[in-house]
Amino acid sequence: MSSKPFSIPQARIDLHNSSLPLSRRYRALFALKHHACLSPPTPTTLPAIEAIASCLAETPSALLKHELAYCLGQTRNPAAATPLRKALLDFGEDAMVRHESAEALGALGDVQSLPILRERRDDEGEKVVVRETCEIAVQRIEWESGLKEKEERVKESAFASVDPAPALPFAETSISIPELQTTLLDTKLPLFTRYRAMFALRDLASPPDLPNARPAILALATGLSDPSALFRHEIAFVFGQLSHPASIPSLAEALGNSKEDAMVRHEAAEALGSLGGEPGVEEILKRFLHDEVDIVRESVVVALDMAEFERSGQADYATLSGNENSIAHAVAA
Repeated sequence: MSSKPFSIPQARIDLHNSSLPLSRRYRALFALKHHACLSPPTPTTLPAIEAIASCLAETPSALLKHELAYCLGQTRNPAAATPLRKALLDFGEDAMVRHESAEALGALGDVQSLPILRERRDDEGEKVVVRETCEIAVQRIEWESGLKEKEERVKESAFASVDPAPALPFAETSISIPELQTTLLDTKLPLFTRYRAMFALRDLASPPDLPNARPAILALATGLSDPSALFRHEIAFVFGQLSHPASIPSLAEALGNSKEDAMVRHEAAEALGSLGGEPGVEEILKRFLHDEVDIVRESVVVALDMAEFERSGQADYATLSGNENSIAHAVAA
């Protein structure tokens, strides 16, 4: 990896440069994300946010756009709200990008976005994946800004990501894996509640050598048959965070299902990329390098870059620091 000094202007140029390999543009993005997410903010924070937001407005790649939106949400900085609202309200934009923009507004905890999110949630003509995401984002903001957050003792997660929903409260983490699985799969419950069970199961599966890890992974895998593509894609995202070998068969099946929604296959590909050090994973990914679906094909390119990174022993891929040597895992949903 290059050890040259980090430059936000150069990273911005690389991010916008469509002639560069997508993997290199991703690395520029995650280098910018590192600075955009610094807390407390530094003089590089706003320029990094602006660099990411400018690409969100201009790049034609839906895959990259959705990753840009995710990164803006992870900043927890109010400066990211305006470009995300604009992307959500662009009805000509890919649904995956609009979904990610709504989720990112929820991650920001942006109370001022509640009217827009509620409007999109309640519009019966809106895309299902966008409506469902807005539903979760509204409940997340209400949870964070309301009394529930103050009353609940939420277990601190080992993961650095700002999740679409918090795990179930600390007092409830003694609930058994089968009980959490029941909540996970109960389509009569609000998606927000089911997501909370999902992230509780994720936390029970980390670190991977815990006795609970494999049973929790297998419980999560049952969610890949859910009727909601949004829900299935989030399960795949969680598997990417966990990087547990027990998830490989389910992820490979999701990626290989040509009838599966592209956003689910995309997330399955990138999750497999996080498992790139495991035998056979690279071969699975290479089968889809020429997939007919652009988002899937591009995701496989990124996943293979992730896999190469994993095999190099340089920890995880997705949040590069300024010198591209310090890594922390946070692949987008």
